[in-house]
Parts: sequence; C-alpha cells; structure tokens
Amino acid sequence: MLKGIVVNYYGGISKTAVALGVTHSAVCQWGVVIPEKQALYIERLTKGKLKYDSSFYHKAINSQSK
Repeated sequence: MLKGIVVNYYGGISKTAVALGVTHSAVCQWGVVIPEKQALYIERLTKGKLKYDSSFYHKAINSQSK
C-alpha cells in the first residue's frame, strides 16, 4: 500500500496518524510503501476502500533469496 494514497485518503499526515492511533512522526517515517502490518490494518479500517497488495511486500523477499 502506498503512503501517498493513504495520506490522501485521510486528508493529511496528522489526520492519518490520528485515524491509525500512531504518531505524526511514525507516519512521516514510512517509506513510499507503508509497513505491511499497517496496510493490513488500514484495509480493515477502511472496510476495503484501501486494499492491501501483497506484491508490494513479497517482491523484496523473493529477490533477496536469488
């Protein structure tokens, strides 16, 4: 799940942090792809409006094992 999509959905970094129960700093520290645990939580929280996409998380694991 991409950080930009999540932040746009909630209307900013501060609103994203409040909605997820994390600090503003935590959201700022996310990379382009947010942590997998947060992506799964956001999908449930938004009732599927924002979708978890496993390909963002498993590509890195697969390419490291080669």
